[in-house]
Amino acid sequence: MGSAIVAALRVAGVPATGPHGRGYDGAGDAVVLLCVPDDAIGVAAQQIVPGPLVGHCSGASGLDVLGDRSGMSVHPLMTVTRQGADFAGVWAAVAGSDRAALAIASSLATTLGLRPVRVDDADRPAYHAAAAIAANFLVTLESAAAELMSTAGLDREVLVPLATAALQNWARSGPSALTGPVARGDTGTVALHRRVVAERTPHLVGLFDALVGASQRLAAADSTPGSGIGSAEPGTTGPGSGSTGSGSAATTSAP
Repeated sequence: MGSAIVAALRVAGVPATGPHGRGYDGAGDAVVLLCVPDDAIGVAAQQIVPGPLVGHCSGASGLDVLGDRSGMSVHPLMTVTRQGADFAGVWAAVAGSDRAALAIASSLATTLGLRPVRVDDADRPAYHAAAAIAANFLVTLESAAAELMSTAGLDREVLVPLATAALQNWARSGPSALTGPVARGDTGTVALHRRVVAERTPHLVGLFDALVGASQRLAAADSTPGSGIGSAEPGTTGPGSGSTGSGSAATTSAP
C-alpha cells in the first residue's frame, strides 16, 4: 500500500519520499502516514516524534491505535498488489480526531483520486469484513473454481469471461443477478455438482455446501414476481510509514 500511495502522490505532482523502513521517526514532516500491518500501527506511531500529524491506512482500525496524539486515517477501498493500484474513482474511508485532521485526510484522499467517505469507528470492523469478502474471498472462490476446472483439463482463463460478467451483472442488478441451478431450483444438478466436488476436490465440499446454502437463501429472498431469479439465463441480466511536510510526502512498508 505504501509504495502505491507514494507513486500516486507523485503522479499527482506531490513530492513524495519513501517508503521508509522500520524506525522512521518523521522528524521535520507535517504528516506521517503509516502503511503497516494493523498489529504494528501502535508501535510505529510511538516511534514518530512529536509534531507531525500521524495517520494510518487500516480499514479495520479506529484512531485509538495511534495513542493520545492527534490522528487521521485514509483507507482506499481497493485491492493493492505488488504491481500497484489505480485509485481513480475508488471510495476511501476517512477519519480524523478533529476537524483539521479530518480535512487533511479528506484532502489526501482527493489528491490520490479517491472518493472520501466517513465510517464510524464502531462500524470499521463490519466495513472491513465486507471489503475482505468482496475482494479477498473472491480470489479464494475463483481459485477453488479454477482448481475444479483443472480436473476437466481446462485452465482458469476459460472462467474469466464468466466471472467478469457475473460481477458486472451484480454491480448493475444486485441479488437479482443470481443465475444457475440453485436459482432455478434444479436440485438434481446441484446434487450432481456436489458429488463431483466430493470426488475430485473433497477439501472443497464444505465451501460448496456453504455457497449452496447462501445462494438458496439469496434466491428465496429475491424470488418475488418479476425478479428474474428463477428464469434468468446464464450470461444475461437484466508494512510502512509515509509522511508529508515541508513539501514532501513519504510512505514505508515494513518487511
